[in-house]
Amino acid sequence: MLKHILLASAASALLCGAASAADLPRRAAPPVFVPVPVFTWTGFYLGVNAGYAFSENDTIRTTGINTPGGAQLQNNVNNGLRQASVRNATEGFSAGGQIGYNYQFTPGSGLVIGVEADAQYMDLQRTTTQVIFNPVFNPNQLTNTYRTELSFLGTVRGRIGYAFDRFLVYGTGGFAYGDVTQRITFTTGAPVTYAGARSNIETGYVYGGGIEYALPTDSFLNFFKSSAVTIKAEYLRYDLGNRNLLVGSVGGPGVGYNARISTEGSIARAGINYKFGTY
Repeated sequence: MLKHILLASAASALLCGAASAADLPRRAAPPVFVPVPVFTWTGFYLGVNAGYAFSENDTIRTTGINTPGGAQLQNNVNNGLRQASVRNATEGFSAGGQIGYNYQFTPGSGLVIGVEADAQYMDLQRTTTQVIFNPVFNPNQLTNTYRTELSFLGTVRGRIGYAFDRFLVYGTGGFAYGDVTQRITFTTGAPVTYAGARSNIETGYVYGGGIEYALPTDSFLNFFKSSAVTIKAEYLRYDLGNRNLLVGSVGGPGVGYNARISTEGSIARAGINYKFGTY
């Protein structure tokens, strides 16, 4: 009888313990930690740019060619009939596109190197006309016309900078080339007596710097809604060199004139890039 009572008590105790355990709250699974990706500038990108361009060192310098025993055309320059120096400054807008690749050594903040190629239309053109009448040296009215134009500019540049997470500060420099047109005509009375023209792809160098920022995903400019859209502000100075242009005789006495013309200037522009890969 006692044995049955003890067994019944033990069974009751086990049933009560199980019921109490069922009433306890269940232990939740630990949360899964997902690390936030660290932004990196590494990757290919392409984009567009637009800005303001202006020429520098834009003085055209002219000298006359003297012929031994013949025409002494430098005298016309000395007497102001053909100007020794003429300013032909140009300014306008530029617009184009770029493609490049960056490599960042350490994600987040760190050194960034890269290469970029761009091409843009340049609205740099100007014609300067002078009308000169000085009967002391020439009884005719003289007209001198100077035209310079840079319609296209391309560059291939290296870039090196330092990234502060989504901010990048960089310098850049390399090779430049452009479509350059130069034309000069001198008239004596009505007819053109001296003329010269050239239209070539000229080469030189370019350097500058800028800042670039990777847009957050909630920015209204980030139309891809990814971390791979960047905006930049940039300054470039280009120099395609100095060239001599022969303004040769087309009916006037002597050989003609030499004009020294430089093609150099600056671009201040803004751009937007899309970097392939979100991080």
